[in-house]
Amino acid sequence: MKIAFLAAKTPVAEAARVALVARYGDAPPQEADFIVALGGDGMMLETQHRFLGRNPRIYGMNRGSVGFLMNAWREDDLPQRLQAAQAALVHPLRMRAHTATGTSAALAINEVSLLRETRQAAKLRIFVDGKERMPELICDGILVSTPAGSTAYNLSAHGPIVPLTANLLPMTPISAFRPRRWRGALLPSEARVVIEVLEADKRPVSATADSTEVRDVHRVEIREDRSIGMTMLFDPDHSLQERIIAEQFTA
Repeated sequence: MKIAFLAAKTPVAEAARVALVARYGDAPPQEADFIVALGGDGMMLETQHRFLGRNPRIYGMNRGSVGFLMNAWREDDLPQRLQAAQAALVHPLRMRAHTATGTSAALAINEVSLLRETRQAAKLRIFVDGKERMPELICDGILVSTPAGSTAYNLSAHGPIVPLTANLLPMTPISAFRPRRWRGALLPSEARVVIEVLEADKRPVSATADSTEVRDVHRVEIREDRSIGMTMLFDPDHSLQERIIAEQFTA
């Protein structure tokens, strides 16, 4: 079994990498049967972005803080854990952000978020599958999340947690002012979302796909890209699906 070890840039994660390499060796990532990412959720996302389009089997071990996407740290029996691990296939969101000077594209494993850049609230118009669904939303921002990302920023913004197999994308407003009681929507995974920024010069808005930010956007298109799959591996007693369900019963 060829295993590649990648670590976050922290002393704890690097020490874990050194210990594991000493026991199991270290293969180049392009030749490895498994890639083991050591760190927190940020490291898992960084590793997935690094190998987008290649779909290697990535197994994370928590040497960071939250570690929702990671397995428990344990140095022993790693080959056996990798062989027994359950796969979770996730698809990213593709963002196309249009500005006054051009268009930028990026992929998001967690979410695409739009946020106001100044003291003034954003004004947004929302289209789903070509149909105007909300002519004006006044808010701090809005996000569209993947099921895997529904427990991250989306949950903090009081959006719904979505199981991996639900084929739904949560759309969640951030501090909605008008309509004040709108709590967002659950969209089918094949939905095409377009968000237009109203009064873009007066009320500038940025768009971010995970860690890729585009400033002063006028229009953002979001859709799930099912041509790209990413495989994360989880211990059988703590699968990603189980974690998403359990999170909904956490106070």
